[in-house]
Amino acid sequence: MQISLLQCQSSRDVSANLEYIESQLKLLPRDSAEPQLVVLPECCLLFGGHESQQLEHAGEAGAETTELKTAMSQLAAKYDIYLVAGTIPIRSEDGRVYSRTYLFDNLGDVLGDYDKLHLFDVDVSDGTKEYRESDTFCPGERISVIDTPFGKLGLAICYDLRFPDLFRAMRLAGAELIALPSAFTKVTGAAHWQPLIQARAIETQCYILAAAQSGQHNQGSRETWGQSMIVDSWGRVQAQKMDGCGWVQTKLDKSEQVEIRQQMPVSVNNRFSAPELRHKVVSA
Repeated sequence: MQISLLQCQSSRDVSANLEYIESQLKLLPRDSAEPQLVVLPECCLLFGGHESQQLEHAGEAGAETTELKTAMSQLAAKYDIYLVAGTIPIRSEDGRVYSRTYLFDNLGDVLGDYDKLHLFDVDVSDGTKEYRESDTFCPGERISVIDTPFGKLGLAICYDLRFPDLFRAMRLAGAELIALPSAFTKVTGAAHWQPLIQARAIETQCYILAAAQSGQHNQGSRETWGQSMIVDSWGRVQAQKMDGCGWVQTKLDKSEQVEIRQQMPVSVNNRFSAPELRHKVVSA
C-alpha cells in the first residue's frame, strides 16, 4: 500500500488551487495495483482571504454537500484514490464555519470526516502577528477514527498537533495511522514542527502523515513552513519534503508497528485515565 502527501502553496484562488491539485494527481507516481492513500494539506483549496470568502464556499448550514466537497469527491473517484481532502469550510449553526477534513474512498464516497478541535488563536512573531481562527471558525466536538484498507485512520488538523490528549484518544479508539493536514507558520514550524510530529508518533505508536503548506501565499502576506513528513511508529522519518511543492511518498508496512506495540505496550502500561473532551465550546 502506498501513502502520498501533496505539499502545496495555495492561495485565495479556488480554481487555481483545484487545478494545481488535479495536475499533480495526473503525475502521481504509483503502482496501479496498489491501493493509494493521498493526504492534502490544510486550506488546500482556499488559503487566507476574508471571512466572506470562507462563507461563500461553505454552503448552507446542515447542507449535505458543497461545491468544494463535490470537487474533492470527484477527484477521489477520477484518480482511484483514498483521499484525505485537506480542509474545506463548512457552515456552522452559529454563522461561522467548521474547518473540516473529509476522507473519501476511491469511489468518491465519504468514509468519515473531522472538524478541527483546536483553533489557532495565538500571537506569532511573523508578518501576520496575530492569528484568531475563532473569529471565523467554529471548533469541532469529536474525534474521528475511520476503518480503511490501510488500517484505522485518525484525523487531526494543524494546531491539533500540540495537544497530545487528542492523539492518545485516537490511539485508544484504535488508530494505527493519523493524517494531519497542516499549514504551520514558518516561525512555529522552524521551532516545533518536526519534534512535535515525532513525539506524537512515538507516544501513540502510529504513523503520522503530515501534509503541509509551504512558502509565501497571497503576495507574501502569509508564509508557511513546509516539511511534509511521513513518520513511522518508532518516530523515524520515512519521507519528507523540506520546501517547494510536490509529492512525499512511502510504502506502508505495518508489520513492524505490530511488533513495536507488542514489545513496548505503552497504551496498556499508561496509568492515567483516558482523555475526554472537556466541554462543548460555545459561540464566541
